[in-house]
Amino acid sequence: MRRTSARGFEREVGRRGLPAIVRAGIIVVLCLGFVFAGGFLVFATHVGRLQTPIDPGSADAIIVLTGGVARLDAAVQLLQEGRGQRLLISGVNPVARPLDIQRATGANEDLFACCVDIDRDALDTIGNAAESAKWLEQNAFRSAIVVTNNYHMPRSLLEMSHALQNARLTPYPVVTNRLDGGQWLASRNALRVLFTEYTKYLAALARTTVMPSRSGDVPAVIVEAGAGSGPVER
Repeated sequence: MRRTSARGFEREVGRRGLPAIVRAGIIVVLCLGFVFAGGFLVFATHVGRLQTPIDPGSADAIIVLTGGVARLDAAVQLLQEGRGQRLLISGVNPVARPLDIQRATGANEDLFACCVDIDRDALDTIGNAAESAKWLEQNAFRSAIVVTNNYHMPRSLLEMSHALQNARLTPYPVVTNRLDGGQWLASRNALRVLFTEYTKYLAALARTTVMPSRSGDVPAVIVEAGAGSGPVER
Protein backbone atom coordinates (compact mmCIF):
# COMPACT_ATOMS: atom_id res chain seq x y z
CA MET A 1 0.00 0.00 0.00
CA ARG A 2 1.38 3.44 -0.96
CA ARG A 3 2.66 5.42 1.98
CA THR A 4 1.40 8.98 2.28
CA SER A 5 3.55 11.71 3.79
CA ALA A 6 2.17 13.89 6.57
CA ARG A 7 1.96 16.87 4.19
CA GLY A 8 0.22 14.80 1.52
CA PHE A 9 -2.23 13.44 4.09
CA GLU A 10 -3.00 16.99 5.20
CA ARG A 11 -3.81 18.04 1.62
CA GLU A 12 -5.93 14.93 1.12
CA VAL A 13 -8.09 15.46 4.21
CA GLY A 14 -8.27 19.15 3.31
CA ARG A 15 -9.94 18.32 -0.01
CA ARG A 16 -12.58 16.36 1.89
CA GLY A 17 -13.64 19.53 3.65
CA LEU A 18 -12.60 18.66 7.21
CA PRO A 19 -12.26 21.66 9.52
CA ALA A 20 -8.71 22.91 10.04
CA ILE A 21 -8.78 22.02 13.74
CA VAL A 22 -9.79 18.44 12.94
CA ARG A 23 -7.04 18.15 10.33
CA ALA A 24 -4.52 19.50 12.83
CA GLY A 25 -5.75 17.05 15.47
CA ILE A 26 -5.37 14.11 13.09
CA ILE A 27 -1.84 15.16 12.20
CA VAL A 28 -0.89 15.57 15.86
CA VAL A 29 -2.26 12.12 16.69
CA LEU A 30 -0.31 10.60 13.80
CA CYS A 31 2.89 12.32 14.87
CA LEU A 32 2.44 11.16 18.45
CA GLY A 33 1.82 7.64 17.19
CA PHE A 34 5.07 7.70 15.22
CA VAL A 35 6.97 9.02 18.25
CA PHE A 36 5.42 6.37 20.50
CA ALA A 37 6.27 3.58 18.04
CA GLY A 38 9.79 4.89 17.57
CA GLY A 39 10.30 5.11 21.31
CA PHE A 40 9.11 1.54 21.73
CA LEU A 41 11.59 0.36 19.11
CA VAL A 42 14.44 2.13 20.92
CA PHE A 43 13.29 0.74 24.29
CA ALA A 44 12.98 -2.84 23.02
CA THR A 45 16.37 -2.67 21.30
CA HIS A 46 18.00 -1.33 24.46
CA VAL A 47 16.47 -4.07 26.62
CA GLY A 48 17.47 -6.71 24.09
CA ARG A 49 21.09 -5.62 24.32
CA LEU A 50 21.25 -5.75 28.11
CA GLN A 51 23.35 -8.67 29.26
CA THR A 52 24.51 -9.96 32.62
CA PRO A 53 28.02 -8.61 33.32
CA ILE A 54 30.83 -10.99 34.19
CA ASP A 55 32.30 -8.49 36.64
CA PRO A 56 29.78 -6.07 38.18
CA GLY A 57 32.38 -4.78 40.60
CA SER A 58 31.43 -4.35 44.24
CA ALA A 59 29.18 -2.07 46.26
CA ASP A 60 28.10 -1.51 49.84
CA ALA A 61 24.94 -3.52 49.29
CA ILE A 62 22.90 -5.62 46.89
CA ILE A 63 19.21 -5.06 46.18
CA VAL A 64 17.08 -7.62 44.34
CA LEU A 65 13.50 -7.02 43.24
CA THR A 66 11.44 -10.17 43.54
CA GLY A 67 9.67 -11.57 40.52
CA GLY A 68 11.54 -14.73 39.63
CA VAL A 69 13.84 -17.37 41.07
CA ALA A 70 16.60 -16.41 38.63
CA ARG A 71 16.78 -12.93 40.17
CA LEU A 72 17.14 -14.34 43.69
CA ASP A 73 19.75 -16.87 42.61
CA ALA A 74 21.81 -14.14 40.95
CA ALA A 75 21.59 -11.83 43.97
CA VAL A 76 22.55 -14.56 46.45
CA GLN A 77 25.48 -15.52 44.24
CA LEU A 78 26.69 -11.92 44.28
CA LEU A 79 26.43 -11.88 48.08
CA GLN A 80 28.36 -15.13 48.35
CA GLU A 81 31.07 -13.65 46.13
CA GLY A 82 31.41 -10.72 48.52
CA ARG A 83 30.10 -8.14 46.03
CA GLY A 84 28.17 -6.43 48.83
CA GLN A 85 27.97 -6.44 52.62
CA ARG A 86 24.24 -7.13 52.82
CA LEU A 87 21.40 -8.19 50.54
CA LEU A 88 17.89 -6.73 50.52
CA ILE A 89 15.18 -8.88 48.96
CA SER A 90 12.42 -6.37 48.19
CA GLY A 91 8.77 -7.19 47.63
CA VAL A 92 8.62 -10.62 49.23
CA ASN A 93 5.21 -12.29 49.49
CA PRO A 94 3.98 -11.96 53.11
CA VAL A 95 3.35 -15.72 53.35
CA ALA A 96 6.88 -16.66 52.27
CA ARG A 97 9.10 -17.66 55.19
CA PRO A 98 12.80 -16.75 55.29
CA LEU A 99 13.59 -20.47 55.49
CA ASP A 100 11.64 -21.09 52.27
CA ILE A 101 13.60 -18.38 50.46
CA GLN A 102 16.91 -19.64 51.82
CA ARG A 103 16.19 -23.17 50.67
CA ALA A 104 14.88 -22.06 47.28
CA THR A 105 18.09 -20.18 46.54
CA GLY A 106 20.39 -22.77 48.06
CA ALA A 107 22.06 -20.04 50.09
CA ASN A 108 24.34 -20.86 52.99
CA GLU A 109 22.23 -20.88 56.15
CA ASP A 110 24.67 -18.81 58.20
CA LEU A 111 25.18 -16.27 55.41
CA PHE A 112 21.43 -15.91 54.95
CA ALA A 113 20.90 -15.41 58.70
CA CYS A 114 23.57 -12.76 59.07
CA CYS A 115 23.46 -10.78 55.84
CA VAL A 116 20.02 -10.97 54.19
CA ASP A 117 17.12 -8.61 54.91
CA ILE A 118 13.58 -9.16 53.65
CA ASP A 119 11.15 -6.40 52.70
CA ARG A 120 7.47 -7.41 52.65
CA ASP A 121 5.97 -3.92 52.31
CA ALA A 122 6.75 -3.13 48.67
CA LEU A 123 3.88 -4.02 46.34
CA ASP A 124 5.30 -2.63 43.10
CA THR A 125 8.41 -1.02 41.62
CA ILE A 126 7.63 2.32 43.28
CA GLY A 127 7.44 0.53 46.61
CA ASN A 128 10.68 -1.32 45.87
CA ALA A 129 12.44 1.99 45.37
CA ALA A 130 10.93 3.56 48.51
CA GLU A 131 11.76 0.61 50.76
CA SER A 132 15.25 0.33 49.28
CA ALA A 133 15.85 4.00 50.04
CA LYS A 134 14.87 3.48 53.69
CA TRP A 135 17.08 0.41 53.96
CA LEU A 136 20.12 2.15 52.49
CA GLU A 137 19.69 5.10 54.85
CA GLN A 138 19.27 2.89 57.90
CA ASN A 139 22.49 1.03 57.08
CA ALA A 140 24.42 4.11 55.89
CA PHE A 141 25.07 2.46 52.52
CA ARG A 142 26.08 4.72 49.64
CA SER A 143 26.17 2.25 46.75
CA ALA A 144 24.17 -0.77 45.62
CA ILE A 145 24.05 -3.38 42.88
CA VAL A 146 20.47 -3.57 41.56
CA VAL A 147 19.35 -7.03 40.43
CA THR A 148 16.25 -7.59 38.32
CA ASN A 149 15.29 -8.94 34.89
CA ASN A 150 16.58 -7.14 31.80
CA TYR A 151 13.12 -5.98 30.68
CA HIS A 152 12.42 -4.58 34.16
CA MET A 153 15.77 -2.83 34.58
CA PRO A 154 15.04 0.54 32.85
CA ARG A 155 11.98 1.28 34.98
CA SER A 156 13.64 -0.03 38.15
CA LEU A 157 16.65 2.25 37.68
CA LEU A 158 14.37 5.19 36.89
CA GLU A 159 12.36 4.73 40.09
CA MET A 160 15.41 4.02 42.22
CA SER A 161 17.49 6.90 40.89
CA HIS A 162 14.55 9.14 41.84
CA ALA A 163 14.14 7.71 45.34
CA LEU A 164 17.68 6.71 46.31
CA GLN A 165 19.41 10.01 46.89
CA ASN A 166 23.19 10.40 47.13
CA ALA A 167 23.77 6.81 46.04
CA ARG A 168 25.63 4.95 43.31
CA LEU A 169 23.62 2.27 41.49
CA THR A 170 25.13 -0.52 39.42
CA PRO A 171 22.64 -2.43 37.23
CA TYR A 172 22.86 -6.21 37.15
CA PRO A 173 20.29 -7.35 34.57
CA VAL A 174 19.30 -11.01 34.70
CA VAL A 175 18.67 -12.45 31.24
CA THR A 176 16.35 -15.46 31.19
CA ASN A 177 15.43 -15.15 27.50
CA ARG A 178 17.90 -13.74 25.00
CA LEU A 179 16.48 -10.87 22.97
CA ASP A 180 19.65 -9.29 21.61
CA GLY A 181 19.15 -10.70 18.10
CA GLY A 182 15.72 -9.13 17.69
CA GLN A 183 13.99 -12.36 18.78
CA TRP A 184 11.33 -10.27 20.51
CA LEU A 185 9.89 -9.38 17.10
CA ALA A 186 8.88 -12.99 16.52
CA SER A 187 7.59 -13.71 20.03
CA ARG A 188 4.08 -12.64 20.97
CA ASN A 189 4.83 -13.08 24.67
CA ALA A 190 8.06 -11.04 24.47
CA LEU A 191 6.23 -8.28 22.57
CA ARG A 192 3.50 -8.20 25.21
CA VAL A 193 6.01 -7.98 28.09
CA LEU A 194 8.12 -5.32 26.38
CA PHE A 195 5.09 -3.23 25.38
CA THR A 196 3.69 -3.39 28.92
CA GLU A 197 7.04 -2.39 30.39
CA TYR A 198 7.40 0.42 27.87
CA THR A 199 4.05 1.97 28.78
CA LYS A 200 4.85 1.62 32.49
CA TYR A 201 8.25 3.21 31.88
CA LEU A 202 6.64 6.20 30.15
CA ALA A 203 4.21 6.61 33.05
CA ALA A 204 7.09 6.42 35.55
CA LEU A 205 9.08 8.94 33.52
CA ALA A 206 6.18 11.38 33.52
CA ARG A 207 5.58 10.93 37.26
CA THR A 208 9.22 11.30 38.30
CA THR A 209 9.57 14.36 36.05
CA VAL A 210 6.58 16.08 37.67
CA MET A 211 7.34 14.97 41.23
CA PRO A 212 10.65 16.47 42.41
CA SER A 213 13.18 14.53 44.42
CA ARG A 214 13.76 15.41 48.05
CA SER A 215 14.95 19.00 48.29
CA GLY A 216 18.69 19.48 48.73
CA ASP A 217 19.63 15.90 47.90
CA VAL A 218 21.75 14.78 44.97
CA PRO A 219 19.99 12.21 42.74
CA ALA A 220 21.44 8.71 42.60
CA VAL A 221 24.06 8.07 39.92
CA ILE A 222 23.78 5.02 37.66
CA VAL A 223 27.10 3.48 36.70
CA GLU A 224 28.04 0.67 34.36
CA ALA A 225 29.37 -2.64 35.62
CA GLY A 226 33.08 -2.90 36.42
CA ALA A 227 35.65 -2.10 33.77
CA GLY A 228 36.41 -4.98 31.47
CA SER A 229 33.09 -6.67 32.12
CA GLY A 230 31.26 -8.53 29.42
CA PRO A 231 28.19 -10.66 28.90
CA VAL A 232 27.64 -14.02 30.45
CA GLU A 233 24.74 -16.41 29.89
CA ARG A 234 22.53 -17.37 32.80
